[in-house]
Amino acid sequence: MEFCKDTSMEMNDGYRIPVVGFGTYAPDTVPKSKCEEAVKVAIEVGYRHIDGAYLYENEEEVGRAIREKIADGTVKREDIFYTGKLWSTFNAPEMVPSALEKSLKSLQFDYIDLYIIHTPLSLKPGDDLFPVDGNGKLIFDNVDLCATWEAMEACKDAGLVKSIGVSNFNRRQLEMILNKPGLKYKPVCNQVECHPYLNQRKLLEFCKSKNIVLVAFSALGSHRDERWVDQSTPLLLEDPILNALAKKYNRSPALVALRYQLQRGVVVLAKSFTREYIEDNFKVK
Repeated sequence: MEFCKDTSMEMNDGYRIPVVGFGTYAPDTVPKSKCEEAVKVAIEVGYRHIDGAYLYENEEEVGRAIREKIADGTVKREDIFYTGKLWSTFNAPEMVPSALEKSLKSLQFDYIDLYIIHTPLSLKPGDDLFPVDGNGKLIFDNVDLCATWEAMEACKDAGLVKSIGVSNFNRRQLEMILNKPGLKYKPVCNQVECHPYLNQRKLLEFCKSKNIVLVAFSALGSHRDERWVDQSTPLLLEDPILNALAKKYNRSPALVALRYQLQRGVVVLAKSFTREYIEDNFKVK
């Protein structure tokens, strides 16, 4: 997994992944139109790796932004590396093709560059993204992830996706796929939360040993959703050591946090809806 001059990394299937990607997740408080504009700005700035997901409910807007930048001659489709994700309500193997078809239709793409299992947790199939029972507890589904992986392999064989990988998997779950009898394609990546406060050192070492790319989301610190994160926990970008390094090298704390990942051989996702920050984050290269 060597860096090359065009700042991409070769994956174990021979395809290359740009080492800096643009994240498209946005909370419900952010209008979909704002995400669409941000993707266009990101492409204008130079991002070629766009990270999306069915769960984000904005693939239509993201696809439209990408197609607009193709139409105006900024990029060609083959210049863009788009990551899509199989949501947990579609983990049952027979549902994988229809889930992929939904994303392709929303994006209006013929193929997705990288398609990954969003989480190893399977949820009850249906229209609800987070199905809950009468007590508000999530309703899980019992799915063999090895069967899900075989369905992912079939999508690759059909030419609908170029590369396949996973997200939020631990070592044991990765080994389950890697040791699967009749494995046709190894996961090319494992996308996980990763930043200086959660550096994933052991998981990174394992992934490197298996030639699996680690992709870091929340690289600038955990997404501070009040439902999951204690609001009194320290903010990564306010960390004194990070800020001292930023001052020393005349860079923003965000750039130091992103550069930290690149120097570890990690593909990093940066997210912002502000042109100034979108431009600044891309300077990490």
